[in-house]
Amino acid sequence: MAPEIIRTPVSRRRLLQLMGGAMAAGTLASCGGTSSGGGAGGGGGLKVIGAGSQEAGLRKALDEYKKQNGSFDFNLSFSPADQLQTSLRAQLAAGNAPDLHAVYPGNGSAMSMAQLSKANLLADLSDQAWTQKIPTGFKGAYQHDGKTYIFSPGTSVLGAIYNKKAFEKAGVEVPTTWSELLTVCETLKKKGIVPFALGAQTPWVTQLINYALVPGTVYSKQPDFDDKMAAGSASFAGSGWADAMNKYLELQKRGFFNDNPNGTTYEQATSMVGTGKAAMAVQVSAVLQAYRAAAPSPDDLGMFPLPATDNPADNWIPGGIVVGLGVSAKGKKADEAKKFLDFCGQPEMVNAWAEAVACVPLYSEGEPKVDPVLKPFLPYLSGDKAVPFMDQRWPNAEVQPTHFAVVQELLGGKTTVDGALKKMDAAYRKSA
Repeated sequence: MAPEIIRTPVSRRRLLQLMGGAMAAGTLASCGGTSSGGGAGGGGGLKVIGAGSQEAGLRKALDEYKKQNGSFDFNLSFSPADQLQTSLRAQLAAGNAPDLHAVYPGNGSAMSMAQLSKANLLADLSDQAWTQKIPTGFKGAYQHDGKTYIFSPGTSVLGAIYNKKAFEKAGVEVPTTWSELLTVCETLKKKGIVPFALGAQTPWVTQLINYALVPGTVYSKQPDFDDKMAAGSASFAGSGWADAMNKYLELQKRGFFNDNPNGTTYEQATSMVGTGKAAMAVQVSAVLQAYRAAAPSPDDLGMFPLPATDNPADNWIPGGIVVGLGVSAKGKKADEAKKFLDFCGQPEMVNAWAEAVACVPLYSEGEPKVDPVLKPFLPYLSGDKAVPFMDQRWPNAEVQPTHFAVVQELLGGKTTVDGALKKMDAAYRKSA
């Protein structure tokens, strides 16, 4: 169960504490990546498997650690989210997992910190100094039964990454209401620009638009929705989730997505926005670097909170802890892996990693360096209008994959909003 949200007017602390335990950030940020070696390669080094979105920060940390420890060697590769959830979990259970690997914060998936630690598959990191600096509201993401099992550099926000040149070409500005967003999309479409790139063939991408809308359609009106769900007095089907899903479908019905979203991958959608073929994609800030790499210039891209309502006061934002790293309890080089994570937990590396993946650092000695892309989101944080990613408090690992599947079915015309939400309700009520 996630900890209570601690309310404070300090924007950075507000961000950190709000996002505590937000498992979904790991999933959202876990973009597909191609395998690649690190260090001198070979089978003798520390075996590391990361999520694609970790690459910029993880490589930076590994390379810096090697500079300071000349005998250190590592073998680094990256896996897409579905493989992390299936094949890597199977490797962990079989005892032949990598020494160090991606782990999702909190609970809610087969590769989440809580699920893995319950199965005794993660090494305890509690004796490392940086673990004492985890803010109270953060502990649900990092700890199970009072012990720390995951390192993550910080928190990511979710909104619309957009191509500034595409907006300029169409003569549109960043929208602040749902109606304004629809008008912007219509104008972009008339100019021959795809309003939203949606790579729903990649399962974790399916959830993002709902996650961006639900803070406004559900939590701004019912902040205790998660408590009511846990108590059995609320349901997905009887809540503002229906409004969010209907708006998701409205974007599709009005032709504001690329053709065949269910046949489009995350990587293809990223390229569309980077090149300006599409104007926007709803994504987490942790993958911004991939979008920048796909654009002629990194400055071509910006990011803004996706409005869910026509009342700006009801437009809240989601955010969550980015995918982290854990040490396999059965790894052959667990001690060496722990030493590396202890290094990652030093303030200079926390800041460097967080800056590399466009997130706010776990903690900072002095003023943290925050990517300018995050600045439009800070007023929401200081204004107490932010909530953790939705699956932070889902009670089991069944709801999230059900959510993936029903969105694909909705986009394919194979179910209704009511049918989709009833399936999510059924998954929610399964035993953890």
